[in-house]
Amino acid sequence: MQHDSPILKFHSKGKLLLTAEYFVLDGALALALPTKLGQSLQVVENETKTITWKSFDADDNPWFQGIFDLPSGECLSCNDIETGNRLTKIFKAIQKQNPGFLQQFQGLQIETRLEFPRLWGLGTSSTLIANLAQWAGIDPFILLKNTFGGSGYDIACAQANGPILYQLDEQKRPTVKNRRMLFEMFAKRLYFIYLGKKQDSREGIARYREKVQGQPQLIDRISNLTLEFVECKDLSHFEVLIREHEAIVAETLELPRAKALYFQDFWGEVKSLGAWGGDFVLATSDRSAEETKFYFNEKGFETVIPFENLVL
Repeated sequence: MQHDSPILKFHSKGKLLLTAEYFVLDGALALALPTKLGQSLQVVENETKTITWKSFDADDNPWFQGIFDLPSGECLSCNDIETGNRLTKIFKAIQKQNPGFLQQFQGLQIETRLEFPRLWGLGTSSTLIANLAQWAGIDPFILLKNTFGGSGYDIACAQANGPILYQLDEQKRPTVKNRRMLFEMFAKRLYFIYLGKKQDSREGIARYREKVQGQPQLIDRISNLTLEFVECKDLSHFEVLIREHEAIVAETLELPRAKALYFQDFWGEVKSLGAWGGDFVLATSDRSAEETKFYFNEKGFETVIPFENLVL
């Protein structure tokens, strides 16, 4: 790598959605958690007349490589055409907000590095969008809207320093409130378990759209539950809130709870996070960390992470 040019570096945090999955799209108040792990973006200018792009996974292996035209952002060659086309779309969306941005460079070498496994669903796309928006000096929420879509809570998490309350107003504009401390009394009793069943969030959203047609009372119920989660001081009340929240989503989407599917005999509670049935669930346990991990490992779920190890 040439080091004659200054290296620009950007970093964004991953995300977990604790409440209001799906309903956040319609204005429900959501509680979202930025993770300690995220993704970095490094930019070096050169004279190549192209953009050379390399994406590295958490084990430092390159998973995507491509060469793009400057300033159009068109993919010239790459090892994965779908990812290449997606990046071209992002470059075009950046130029929509900041037309002269890519014109100013003679050539670019860009590297991204993930700090979490790609399959974990902690925000490979959202951290990329947030990093690119920082670099280009543009609004990351507009960039997300013009590329991947979604509620934008993940973009809000990318630059947050702790838990956030996130909500879209009637014009679909985001409001973000920072929350400093959460679940202090029982954080040590909470664990994230990786299910390893990749969910297509677009499918989940389509299902939600099909089932929910203008039900403001549901949005209000979820928003009120979110506020109760934030104020919650003890584990047993937290478990009551989980059961209530899971029941609403299960009933609305007509899908079984993760607990019913995989952990019927578990002594604590289990809550899906984000796209239902997908990446991570949150589990509560009043037993020792060893016993809790053993339970999930025996069921074939190897990744069990204490809450405080993952959440910022």
